[in-house]
Amino acid sequence: MFRHLGRRSLGAYGILFLLFLYLPIALIAVFSFNSNVVNMMSWSGFTFDWYRSLFGLETNLAASSNYVETTDQLLSAVKNSLAIALVTSAISTTIGTVTALALQRYDFRARRFYQMLIFMPMIMPDIVLGIALLIFFVGAGFQLGLMTIIIGHCVFLSSYVFIIVSARLAGMDQVLEEASADLGANPWVTFRRVTLPQIMPGVAGGALLAFIISLDDLVITFFIAGVEATTLPLFIYAMLRRGIKPQINALAVMLLLFSFAIAALGLYLRSRRP
Repeated sequence: MFRHLGRRSLGAYGILFLLFLYLPIALIAVFSFNSNVVNMMSWSGFTFDWYRSLFGLETNLAASSNYVETTDQLLSAVKNSLAIALVTSAISTTIGTVTALALQRYDFRARRFYQMLIFMPMIMPDIVLGIALLIFFVGAGFQLGLMTIIIGHCVFLSSYVFIIVSARLAGMDQVLEEASADLGANPWVTFRRVTLPQIMPGVAGGALLAFIISLDDLVITFFIAGVEATTLPLFIYAMLRRGIKPQINALAVMLLLFSFAIAALGLYLRSRRP
């Protein structure tokens, strides 16, 4: 009897926990179809106009110059975020993969100290890292903008890629690499034809994770972004002061679906066996 009650209580707790996590997301999805222009949380009717406005299509509700200007600024912020995320994920994946290979294959005196330095950006609070990067960029004479955001994101995202690729390397048998070397292949050929195909799921998973984290980072980006380098999280944060526009709900739903797809693909690639 008590076991049955315990299972029911655990099931009810699980349902409440899922509602707590996903009910706000469901509300955003519902109100992204709301036709109310003034108050997004007051339902007035069903419409696709906010989705149409994001693709530059004609709408009935967002025809005013105010909403057109907001949509243009929003799309510009999305382009900046996507460009930063693409470049950052490429650089972070390269740095994290090379570092993981070096620390996994070679043993040297400062190896553990170097590993600790790699983990530090992940352990350090975002606000501390953001202030540290701001002080560095200002002291070094960098002009804050898209370039400083990319450099700042690479600082901590390389650590995420390093962990994922290292986990992949730890479960990989080096017999194939040794056999490739015995057959006369040089280190580059062995890496390209033997090592890389085996760790590719981890590399791809790390790249996708870096892309997602870079896309929605706010705290660190807030400190190292210039006046004209506005990303989507910064744009939404600034909009909180003067009122959220209805297009945000529609864009949030699209980004959520995109993020879920990228995250699912990354988990699938990471779980694949060589």
